[in-house]
Amino acid sequence: MCGIVGYVGSQSALDVVMAGLKRLEYRGYDSAGVAVPADGGLATAKRAGKLVNLDKELSEHPLPAAATGIGHTRWATHGGPTDANAHPHLDNAGRVAVVHNGIIENFAPLRAELAERGHDLPSETDTEVVAHLLAEEFSGCADLAQAMRLVCRRLEGAFTLVAVHADAPDVVVGARRNSPLVVGVGEGEYFLASDVAAFIAHTRDAVELGQDQVVELGRDGVTVTGFDGTPADVRSYHVDWDASAAEKAGYASFMLKEIAEQPKAVADTLLGRVDGSGTLSLDEVRIPPEVLRETNKVVVVACGTAYHAGLIAKYAIEHWTRIPCEVELASEFRYRDPILDQQTLVVAISQSGETMDTLMALRHAREQGARVLAICNTNGSTIPRESDAVLYTHAGPEVAVASTKAFLTQLVACYLVALYLGQARGTKYGDEIRDVVRDLSGISGAVEQVLGTMEPVRELARSLAHKDTVLFLGRHVGHPVALEGALKLKELAYMHAEGFAAGELKHGPIALIEEDLPVVVVAPSPRGRSVLHGKIVSNIQEIRARGARTVVIAEEGDEAVVPYADHLIRVPATPTLLQPLVATVPLQVFACELATARGNEVDQPRNLAKSVTVE
Repeated sequence: MCGIVGYVGSQSALDVVMAGLKRLEYRGYDSAGVAVPADGGLATAKRAGKLVNLDKELSEHPLPAAATGIGHTRWATHGGPTDANAHPHLDNAGRVAVVHNGIIENFAPLRAELAERGHDLPSETDTEVVAHLLAEEFSGCADLAQAMRLVCRRLEGAFTLVAVHADAPDVVVGARRNSPLVVGVGEGEYFLASDVAAFIAHTRDAVELGQDQVVELGRDGVTVTGFDGTPADVRSYHVDWDASAAEKAGYASFMLKEIAEQPKAVADTLLGRVDGSGTLSLDEVRIPPEVLRETNKVVVVACGTAYHAGLIAKYAIEHWTRIPCEVELASEFRYRDPILDQQTLVVAISQSGETMDTLMALRHAREQGARVLAICNTNGSTIPRESDAVLYTHAGPEVAVASTKAFLTQLVACYLVALYLGQARGTKYGDEIRDVVRDLSGISGAVEQVLGTMEPVRELARSLAHKDTVLFLGRHVGHPVALEGALKLKELAYMHAEGFAAGELKHGPIALIEEDLPVVVVAPSPRGRSVLHGKIVSNIQEIRARGARTVVIAEEGDEAVVPYADHLIRVPATPTLLQPLVATVPLQVFACELATARGNEVDQPRNLAKSVTVE
């Protein structure tokens, strides 16, 4: 949630910051603001609503030229999305400006302390207390980084803070705890941002910031310390995509572009991870094979779309390794006192690597002695850094809030983890792994084939744009696909959509069936799970007999479903466990087109944020 940009260099800071904020719009926000040190003071502008409102304000009331600045897009937590609550926040003297992601959990007692000392805090936010505390600490040391360290030691919660001070006009200071912040290193210029996308047009060289660290950007470089002031070890890395990857490239939306990029994303996630003999080589998985051989339980923790990837992973892990696998919503995991030990492998799935629920779940797992393997799309993010091992998905930047290519690459990564466990435990031989990887390698072409046949799906979506409800049914790995299809429709079309295990239909949901109700059914392969296929054909007959409008996703050559499908969507035949990689794609296109037909903004759905960095 929220976007942060800071800059020190020779360019117009305001231009750099505003461009960076525009690149971070995908993260979700409801107000925006900027601050620059200039003419011996601070100049600020902030407005509720989209960045266009801030642009208009800056056009009508330009800020002074400056080569240092900070900016922010806010997603409201404490206090509504108003001009007064927008960031940056200032102290009463207007000398320090602060932007903030996260939540200061102890802001109420701090606010009371400040009020007793005569401070006036006009906003409703938790952030404002930080500006006032920084002003107090700076008055005693005249060092903004030291003031930030002193303030951070008093704060509780998850936060990223970035600040400037009128008396230190060439300095930007940032701090992080449980919330993302990354440094960009250019030629004589330096950047701070909550995502590398903010500065990718200027540099692809970045520096990770660790937990409880303060960073100071100055004309002469970057200094990183712990909250206690000790110098911090940092890791530099090079971003493997450029600014063009974060542009729409002629597509009407980022979501359409990212749906179209899925064949390449799937192929890239497989690159270099298996040799000619069928041996998997997952370099980032630093857990020794002998430890994996002792694993007696796998627990997948994730949220939202990533949770659906985990549900599919369960089928592959148990089938290929014979290890029991549980799948948990990360937000519930640590609150139910899960049973974990040193022989438990926890797989944490997160696109951003900053999902707070998932991060807290993995920390709990490590406290209990479990090993943690992260599946993530973002190099340098917190979840991979705090895990014992990581498998990066190579999807490139995903800007649209509703996940598409990240989901497919998470699935590929889950399959690789399952095969790697099977390899380590000896439940899968090299030729068997080679056969599965060969099938996986063919999925890229199969997804491309699906994308080439989607016009009837778009037409169907437009015809259903007036509907209030769509139901989704699936069996086996088709059940998580149904859940994902329903989630996409909720996220994008703002309509009631539910996914069910088709076998549960008779246990209650069939009461929802009424005349002309659209029901999407994911049919399993008649070759791989013939018993289940026969049962889902019966399910389709049951709902059609009650007047439902049936939309059936079935593989090529499946003729048994034809008499009962009002609308038939064909996908290439694939092995049963891999079918979600092709069956999900029509549901993504369906949701995107239906939402567009309803006039919705598909890249930035209401009330949602790309990276959820609060619990």
